[in-house]
Amino acid sequence: MTEFAERATKVSISGIREVFEAAGEDAINLGLGQPDFPTPSHARQAAVDAIQSGDADAYTSNKGTLALREAIAGRYSEDQNLDVDPEDVIATAGGSEALHIAMQAHVDPGDEVIYPDPGFVAYENLTHVAGGEPVPVPLRDDLTMDPAAVEEAITEDTAAFVVNSPANPTGAVQSREDVQEFARIADEHDVLCISDEVYEHIVFEGEHHTPLAFAESDNVAVVSACSKTYSMTGWRLGWVTSSTPRIERMLRVHQYIQACASAPAQYAAEAALSGPQDVVDDMVGQFEERRDVVLDGLEDMGLDVPTPSGAFYVMPEVPEGWVDAVLERDVVVVPGEAFGAHGEGYARISYATDVETLKEALAVMREATEAVR
Repeated sequence: MTEFAERATKVSISGIREVFEAAGEDAINLGLGQPDFPTPSHARQAAVDAIQSGDADAYTSNKGTLALREAIAGRYSEDQNLDVDPEDVIATAGGSEALHIAMQAHVDPGDEVIYPDPGFVAYENLTHVAGGEPVPVPLRDDLTMDPAAVEEAITEDTAAFVVNSPANPTGAVQSREDVQEFARIADEHDVLCISDEVYEHIVFEGEHHTPLAFAESDNVAVVSACSKTYSMTGWRLGWVTSSTPRIERMLRVHQYIQACASAPAQYAAEAALSGPQDVVDDMVGQFEERRDVVLDGLEDMGLDVPTPSGAFYVMPEVPEGWVDAVLERDVVVVPGEAFGAHGEGYARISYATDVETLKEALAVMREATEAVR
């Protein structure tokens, strides 16, 4: 009998998914990592037009349509003053596939991948899928990743380290100085920095910075997507950009596991990226308002909450039994340990829902907090 591949036995079912499945049908779900806003109407219409005209019927280039890649490059130029060649972009099936092909193209069996802990659940598991060895690095008290801790963790077996800013699950935004250090580490140690920038436009305080702007070598690969910025999680459209040689290697993986991203989604993404950006500003403004409501409510309960500067998550320290007490009262939050061993004692709360629902959930959390103290 054929046994399972060892790498598959090391991949765990997401703790986030387990919480969802355990929740009641009428529960308030603050575990979802997706905006509750509609996809911009002009992006939807672009997909409809492409479908009706037949333009979306066939495969696109493996890298994606040139118009989409030009739109992606245009955003980097306008938003970050970066010169990105459209030929050095691969459109992918969401940011998840972009992370996957970056790992597959650069990580050999036994290679180490350093990543933040707590951190996005895919980092550890995609490392296992690539046959690599995960190396989690604990965060600072403010839940940012310390470049010194990353540098200390590097060995001769290190293939890559992952930076995520703004971060899931913490909402933390790395400083310019930190990002410059990450670029220096990639240069001096000749290891790949995989920069997950899916939440790059959802920043409340400070600014988003990318190691791509500071690296002197080609040791940076940037992953991003339309998923969070344009509320397009279901469209599954992301991308990766890096140097020409690295893109060529990642393309070899992409062309066999995906061929190309969904054509209708590519047309929608092109319209979202090249069209009016006021929808993004409006969404970010509402997320900031919601964040402040949640922060005030949690702090009023006496919980210690690092202030998130981006994304749409908050990660308070919580008493033992708090998550179970909240779940029992039909409010879905995710235990911090779902994001790594160093997440124990925390909970991730998504505020990607309306203010009134958040206030209702906070009232339940207050009751749960009093019950476990």
